[in-house]
Amino acid sequence: MGSASRVPLTSGAYQARSLIASAQRCVNLYVEENPKDSPFPTTHYLMPGLTLLGAVDSAQGWRGFFAASNGRFFGVNGNTLYHLTMAANGSLAASALGTLSTAFGPVSMNDNAASLMMVDGSPIGYTVDLTSLEYAQISDPAFYGANRVDVVDGYFVLNRPATTQFYISLFEGITFDPLDFASKNGYSDLLVACIVSRRYVWLFGAQTAEVWANTGASDFTFGRQDGIFLQHGCAAAGSLQQMDGSIFFLTRDPQGQAMVMRTVAFDAKKISTFALDSELQSYEAIDDATSYTFQQGGHLFYVLSFPSAGHTWVYDLSIDQWSEWVSIDNNGDEQAHRVSAAAFWNGMHIGGDRENGNLYLIDPDALTDNGTPIVRRRGFPHMVDSGNRVMYREFIGDFQVGAEESTALPGDTTVYLRWSDTKGKTWSNPIASDLGPLGFYQRSVQFQRLGMARDRVFELFWSAPVKTALNGAFVAATPANE
Repeated sequence: MGSASRVPLTSGAYQARSLIASAQRCVNLYVEENPKDSPFPTTHYLMPGLTLLGAVDSAQGWRGFFAASNGRFFGVNGNTLYHLTMAANGSLAASALGTLSTAFGPVSMNDNAASLMMVDGSPIGYTVDLTSLEYAQISDPAFYGANRVDVVDGYFVLNRPATTQFYISLFEGITFDPLDFASKNGYSDLLVACIVSRRYVWLFGAQTAEVWANTGASDFTFGRQDGIFLQHGCAAAGSLQQMDGSIFFLTRDPQGQAMVMRTVAFDAKKISTFALDSELQSYEAIDDATSYTFQQGGHLFYVLSFPSAGHTWVYDLSIDQWSEWVSIDNNGDEQAHRVSAAAFWNGMHIGGDRENGNLYLIDPDALTDNGTPIVRRRGFPHMVDSGNRVMYREFIGDFQVGAEESTALPGDTTVYLRWSDTKGKTWSNPIASDLGPLGFYQRSVQFQRLGMARDRVFELFWSAPVKTALNGAFVAATPANE
């Protein structure tokens, strides 16, 4: 090894099934590729924090949000649908419109410019007049409930739960003709949910998927597209999202389950890593997965949470990398991220807490989660020298330093380094350095006299409420005399 090796960070979260392959974690950070003349190929930036915008009095979490085509904003917490508005002081005000028959699990909403329709996986559905805000339970005998509702060409499109059938509303209406249905017929698996992308209706079953489109036929206006068929189904209706013309979903098929895929044209591409596949397949339940998407700084994020497993994973479409997004509980333990559902409205990404009525701005300028510290972690690749022992003299983290602190938790600018000489199985006690105060732009975040190892894995972590970024590290090391 050289006397001052540059150690870049080119991958996202990749803690492999065997830690001897990779013990890297990327927590509450995301990666951005740099121009070719930059000192490092990538930089890690901070995932956004949470700023409280308002709350409803509830001990239950938020289940879904929807920004309607006329500018109104709706959210469901527990068993209550709320109309959300911006108050003069910049906070969110919530007005209850009505109740649902269920209190848990994802809800789906969409509108046809006149009415909003909402479903929750039960046989019951609801509508809201977008002008008067009149709330009603759907009483049409040809409505059967759905796991998800979408809109295309003026029709609401819904799956009929526990069947192979999907059905549509009347054109630009909220009523139904009992003859306006069809079956996913390419394979015998039950239909999980429908989702629309580029005006095509994708029917995701439990093991396969097929595509339908508006053909204008007089009996039933949608027809199956011949030659388009996916040998992958959907393991959780809550995992289905459309972003940038692609559909993202958690898979189940005759060979297994719990990979993450996106559609490319009319095919499917696996986007989860082997490490993530192994992680997801270890969860006791995956059918409760929830998801949402958002864009920040040109990065397109697909956020996939597993409530029972207590984990949140984020895929960055812009760089094809995964990271972990965690929140810290009162005991300091990592949990799934606090936001269970989110939507973009009025120029803001608004999210709801998974356990209570809090409404948050998903805020790139916030350096805490509503006052709770955010722990950032970044692991480094295994450092080996042909099996020889190496003496580590110095580790310098290449951080952005001298930036402003959070007004919520001022003063703490500590960065910690720990390492493993057991290939990621056990870790040293952490040692501390410092990002320095505002204006100290030449500060070096360094750690010295780090001992010897044949296989060394370093990890940096910090919860300092400071605007920073991480390029990688410089490591000074020499072969040890044996």
